[in-house]
Amino acid sequence: MLHLLKGKIHRRNTLDQMAAVGPESLLIALLTAGFVGMVFTVQVAREFINLGAGNVVGGVLALSLTRELGPVLTAVIVTGRVGSAFAAEIGTMQVTEQIDALLMLRTDPIDYLVIPRVIACCLMLPILTILSLVTGIAGGLLIATTMYGISQTVFLESVRHFLTLWDICSAAIKAFVFGGLISVIGTSWGLTTTGGAKGVGQSTTTAVVTALLAIFIVNFLMTWLMFQGTGSSVLKGL
Repeated sequence: MLHLLKGKIHRRNTLDQMAAVGPESLLIALLTAGFVGMVFTVQVAREFINLGAGNVVGGVLALSLTRELGPVLTAVIVTGRVGSAFAAEIGTMQVTEQIDALLMLRTDPIDYLVIPRVIACCLMLPILTILSLVTGIAGGLLIATTMYGISQTVFLESVRHFLTLWDICSAAIKAFVFGGLISVIGTSWGLTTTGGAKGVGQSTTTAVVTALLAIFIVNFLMTWLMFQGTGSSVLKGL
C-alpha cells in the first residue's frame, strides 16, 4: 500500500501484466463459466420443474453465479494460471540473483515487479468475473431452452427480477479483493524463495495453496458481511 501511494508505477510492466492476467486468461475463464452455468441449470431445472417453479431457474442461476460461483471460480482459475506464474517467475529471479542485480541498479523490486502485478490482478479480475457471469448465464439459457423447454423470455425475465445492482457490485468487489490476494501472495512467496530449483517449485506450490485458502476464507467473511439478514430476491422474483 505504501508503494502504491508513492505513485511509482512502471507503466510498461503494468500493461504487460494486465495482458497476461486478462486477455490470456479470458478463454479458459469463459469456458469454465459456460460449463458451470450449464451443469448448474441441469441440476436445478429438473428439480424446480417438478416443484412447478421452472420460471425461477434463470434467477436462481444468476444469483448463484453472481454472488458466489463467478467470483470464486474465476479467482481459482487465475490463481492456478497467473498466481503460480508470479511465484515461479519471481522465485527464479530470486535464486539466480536477478533481484540483487535490480537492487544494485537502485531499482526497488517491489515497485518494478510486485506493484504492476497487483494492479493488473485487481483491475483485470473484476472484468473477467463480469464476462464469466454473462457467459455462465448464457450457458444456462442454452440448456434451459433446449433441454427443459423453458422459454428464453421467461428465463431472462427471471434473471432481471432476481438480480440487483448490489449483486453485481458485490461480485466486482470480491473479484478486486481476490485479485489483490492472488498477486500479493504469489509475489511474496517468489521474493522469499531460497534453495535453487527445488525451492522455486516449493514456493510455487505453496503460493497456489495459500492463495486458494485465502480466497475461500475471505470469500466467507465477505459474504457474511455483504449478505446478512433475510434475503428478498426470491420473493421479488416470484
